[in-house]
This record gives sequence, structure tokens and C-alpha cells, in this order.
Amino acid sequence: MLVYTTGSGVHGFTLDPTIGEFLLSHHDIQMPEQGTIYSVNEAHAPGWDPRVRAFVDGLKGSGRAARYIGSLVSDFHWNLLKGGLFLYPPEERAPEDKLRLVYEANPLGFIAEQAGGSASTGTGPILDLVPATLHQRVPLAIGSRQDVADYEAALAAPEETGP
Repeated sequence: MLVYTTGSGVHGFTLDPTIGEFLLSHHDIQMPEQGTIYSVNEAHAPGWDPRVRAFVDGLKGSGRAARYIGSLVSDFHWNLLKGGLFLYPPEERAPEDKLRLVYEANPLGFIAEQAGGSASTGTGPILDLVPATLHQRVPLAIGSRQDVADYEAALAAPEETGP
């Protein structure tokens, strides 16, 4: 499937192998405002900010389905069609060592926004970032608009301190 936008909506084209052409199969794709799926590599949880861990624990406790296959494009595509949230949060060992802004986060962020979704670093919109370098890396939260807003709100909350 080829997902395409020119800035006026998102459309999906599926390859018909019998004729060797892509045919419009998904006209004007719109993400649900809030999804029921979340995608995150929970093996990295020990290195996350405690607010990120609490947020993901809350998703699990809310009855949401976890679906992480380890491929940004595949995980995002599922959330694009069904609604949900893909997270690649910062870690203590590498706070900015995540996905590339110019050729991963920005293109998918543009598609997400054209489909009614959102894309964020956790503190602001991905598309507002001005690249400092070609291979600049950023954390990413992308998916249904309300899910991304909830994630940003969780990161904006004061960090709890111990007794």
C-alpha cells in the first residue's frame, strides 16, 4: 500500500498485482480522535522518565491493546487506519537519540496531521522543529490527536519526588 498526501488529505493506494498498478483503495483517510491501540517498545521502560512510565502504565490499565512490531512505518500505518498512539520516548542514556527528524518524524508527522492526527516530541509539534543537522534525532509521539495531547500533558506534569 502507498499512502500519499499533497497537503490536502491523505489517500491510500493498493497495488493490484494483476495489472501492476496502484489503485485508490482508501479515500480521505481520517484518524479517529482517540484510539484503542498503543505502540511502544516497553523493553526500554527502565530508561524512561517516570512520567512516561506512568503514562504507559495508564494505557495498559485503561484496556488499550498493545501492538508493537518494531517497525515505525508498520506501527504508524496501523494507527493511521485504526487510531492509536506510537511512542518512541526519550531515554536517560540518550535523550535525543531516537528517530531522524528530516526523513522519519517530519514526513510521518505531516501525514498524521493531514489525516486529523498529531505528531510531537512530547513537548511540542514535530513540524515546528527547524532541523539543526540533516541527521538530527528526536523523540516521537504520533497518532490520534487526543492520545498525543494526553501524552504531552503527562510529560508537562511536575515530576514526582520521593519521600
